[in-house]
Amino acid sequence: MVDSSRTHSSRDTAEGAGWGLEDPGAYRELMPGRVEKLSWVNPRTLWPARNGVLASWFGDPTGRTRSRWTEQRTAAGAPADKVIRRSDLDRFSFMVIGDTGEGDAPQYAVVPGFLTVSQDTAFTVLTSDVIYPVGATDDYGTKFFRPYQDYPAPIYAIPGNHDWYEDLNGFMRVFCDAPPLPADPAPRPLTPAWLRSLLWHRPSAVDEQRLAEAGKLRSAPAQQAVQPGPYWAIDAGTVRVIGIDTGLLGTLDAEQGRWLREVSAGPVPKILVTGSPLYVDGEHHPCPIEGGGTVDDLVRDPERNFVAAIGGDIHNYQRYPVSVPGRVGQTNRTGRTVQYIVSGGGGAFMHATHTIERVSVADVTEDDFRCYPLRGDSLAFYSRIYGRRLHLRRFFTLTEAEATAVIAERLGIRPTRTPGDPVRLTWRIRLVAGLLGTARRPGRKRRLRLPVRKVYTQLFSPGSATYSPPFFKSFLRLDVSPEEVRLRCFSATGKLRQELDPPVEDEVVIPLTWPAGTIDEA
Repeated sequence: MVDSSRTHSSRDTAEGAGWGLEDPGAYRELMPGRVEKLSWVNPRTLWPARNGVLASWFGDPTGRTRSRWTEQRTAAGAPADKVIRRSDLDRFSFMVIGDTGEGDAPQYAVVPGFLTVSQDTAFTVLTSDVIYPVGATDDYGTKFFRPYQDYPAPIYAIPGNHDWYEDLNGFMRVFCDAPPLPADPAPRPLTPAWLRSLLWHRPSAVDEQRLAEAGKLRSAPAQQAVQPGPYWAIDAGTVRVIGIDTGLLGTLDAEQGRWLREVSAGPVPKILVTGSPLYVDGEHHPCPIEGGGTVDDLVRDPERNFVAAIGGDIHNYQRYPVSVPGRVGQTNRTGRTVQYIVSGGGGAFMHATHTIERVSVADVTEDDFRCYPLRGDSLAFYSRIYGRRLHLRRFFTLTEAEATAVIAERLGIRPTRTPGDPVRLTWRIRLVAGLLGTARRPGRKRRLRLPVRKVYTQLFSPGSATYSPPFFKSFLRLDVSPEEVRLRCFSATGKLRQELDPPVEDEVVIPLTWPAGTIDEA
């Protein structure tokens, strides 16, 4: 068991965030000799990932494709209810890591700390976007099997939108041992489906020898985890972990919606894992289900007893403790809290947190909200990237102290870390913060009416080829007992000190017994 009191985190000191630490981590020794450099502004990367846009224009075919995959798995002997039944004891631990597979330094920098923290865990859940850019089967060697070859327990996964860009072929082959689906009949000419099919990115050919060699890296019997499909439930100890597949567009088809309603019934405490978070960047995204209702309707239903909902897709960590109605007949019916968590910091490029406005959503305030990296660290990190990219380092680069101070001013919040010497905010600091999309207090008048935050986060987020430590990656460990779940977010910066002793960036204890009116936050 890891002692969370051993080392400072970014919430304590700048050094705890990785700033100023000179010793590089040993993660590079784990990496292959040749590393693919992904650039998310390169047309050669974006064009194969076009299926999401096509699905939004001409109709989303993932529901039918998913149904065909699950029918194939059921016919092959997978349980029809898609429940994985484990024989864990009442007390066990598991890991959650999301949005991993770019196969470069930020992903491998997570591995040493992950292996340290994951000792004695029963399994890992990988949530969203296992393989970038398009989930190709041939990429699993360097982006899944190699980095996690030394993790001794099973790894279960749910796909993200990038895993769907090749119709889930690679995901189903690796995690479900499923052969390719037979070709679908050609759609009728001049229909939306026909137009979509003209441009649809098809699965690439598989190098069978390469895949077989890669699979040997995780071939031990204790590492095996053949899933019943892209969505599933795990009965383990005193909780049920439910993983749902939100496809290309962040929604559930009717068939999966019916299954979710069935598998989430009853009082057993449940943890939802989803490819798309339900609360993120200060906004609520309830996840619609085809035919009516939303995923969050089910999470909030007190009779189903969800205690947490963890989503990937966004490449950082966020937590929203949301009060929801209590169980019928419960004395304190207004005190139940569901922890809504974003956990997508497992390796892909970092989505900024400094673009998140002062939080006020579902009665969650800025004092309740947690994120990693801290907004000031995010702004300082991005200022270095764009100073280097634009060859304007002296102008663009902000120190962590300057970034923290301008965040506090713009949002009207207290700095999370205890500030050092006072910082004089100059026009340059304020201008750089604005140019890099830093949020402002809600209701504050903006001089420019442009959708700066949306454009910045979607178009100008950096490709990982520009990175140097600290990386601000993260992963979760959950320790389960009959009474509670202890959830901790650990950081991975790429610095040696944090590899040897990963800092705890957030911690919350979630009760599993009724009434669940309060939580104990560390």
